Amino acid sequence: MRKLFIETYGCQMNEADSGIIASIMGRNGYELVEDPEDADVIIVNTCSVREHAEIRAIGRISQLAAIKKRKPDLVLCVSGCMAQRMKGRIYEIIPNVDVVAGPDSYKRLPELIEEAVSRKGEGSFIDVKLRKDELYSGIEPFQFDRVRAWVTIMRGCNRFCSFCIVPFVRGRERFVPFQEILEELERLAKMGYKEVTFLGQTVNSYRYEDKDFADLLLAASEVEGIERIRFTSPYPLFVTEKMIEAMRVSKKVCPHIHLPVQSASDKILSLMKRGYTIAQYEDVIHKLRDRIPGIAITTDIIVGFPGEEEEDFLATYDFMMRTRFDSAFIFKYSPREGTRATILGDPVPEEEKLRRLEAVIGLQERISEEINKGFIGKDVEVLVECDAKRGEGRLFGRTPHFKSVVFSPGDKTISPGDIVPVRVTDATSHTLLGVYGR
Repeated sequence: MRKLFIETYGCQMNEADSGIIASIMGRNGYELVEDPEDADVIIVNTCSVREHAEIRAIGRISQLAAIKKRKPDLVLCVSGCMAQRMKGRIYEIIPNVDVVAGPDSYKRLPELIEEAVSRKGEGSFIDVKLRKDELYSGIEPFQFDRVRAWVTIMRGCNRFCSFCIVPFVRGRERFVPFQEILEELERLAKMGYKEVTFLGQTVNSYRYEDKDFADLLLAASEVEGIERIRFTSPYPLFVTEKMIEAMRVSKKVCPHIHLPVQSASDKILSLMKRGYTIAQYEDVIHKLRDRIPGIAITTDIIVGFPGEEEEDFLATYDFMMRTRFDSAFIFKYSPREGTRATILGDPVPEEEKLRRLEAVIGLQERISEEINKGFIGKDVEVLVECDAKRGEGRLFGRTPHFKSVVFSPGDKTISPGDIVPVRVTDATSHTLLGVYGR
């Protein structure tokens, strides 16, 4: 069998896509290896959401291309969103790349690789065609994570937020058939997975025939063996009463939602083309907390967006103070070629972006620590994932609220995939610390 090495950059969707690639390549006689030096084919699955992600990927691809000096028959492939956005320009930047494949072209990877091998030096081998009907149906994705499984329920995006490249590199929305998703959950349960995460760019916009996202949550909760259900990332406009009720009544849907707000200024939300006001977003938050007491709410925030003045920034800062998110991914705006926001320029000075970034990160760190310290003395249920990176003999896992937990197992034998009780003894802004038992 030929040896295949896959390296992934970006979000959970990319992780899931790498699983699709691994499955397709496995069907065509390839065996996964953990060291690129051992590979006959290297695939770098890339992200294009932020410039920094592309810079990192290009640097890494250049490093891997150096292996070809020692192994001239090595085939180097670039797949994913950056491949879609940059297309043939990748060859100009890294001439040693052999194959470029977009997110809808993974089925053609074996064919493209064979062409690159048989016609080496005769040109580029590229497929970045967007296919409106591509769902990779019938492919059972390889799961790189042995504890938590990714389940893609839709592909593409119809929102066209002005700062986002995703609709241009992943195409329009299309939805995996309802029954096919449930069959995948049953397969994963038989494999021993207890937790699954539904994936989609606007995951709660899911609809298939007469079924919507709330119906999917309830049906998934009936699958025997699956104990935890998560989803990412929902869009505020599609958080319906029916969806909230499904989250409330299901004992398996985790009490956590990652709901990107991006800004608390209506002016900036309008420029971002988000489609909601901050009052509408806040109403959703109030409903979630009223109906699901104790729910953990996390978010995404961008500072320094074109047109963001001090009063707009302070609106976001004040909103964070009163909303008290459990945690947040916070970024300073950087233009993305091909997005609609580029016509607005990049008028906020870099030093001002950094000041605002540091201010909201500092605020969120304080809030997160205060919330997490509220767990001290309490018992939490932890799905064990792996050994902790720090502290010999300690384990790492997550609670239903998606809190990271590092704990001592004592003399108890505990394995990845076990769900165990942990008594919280201390906490930081990022982690709960504890000991096994109640």
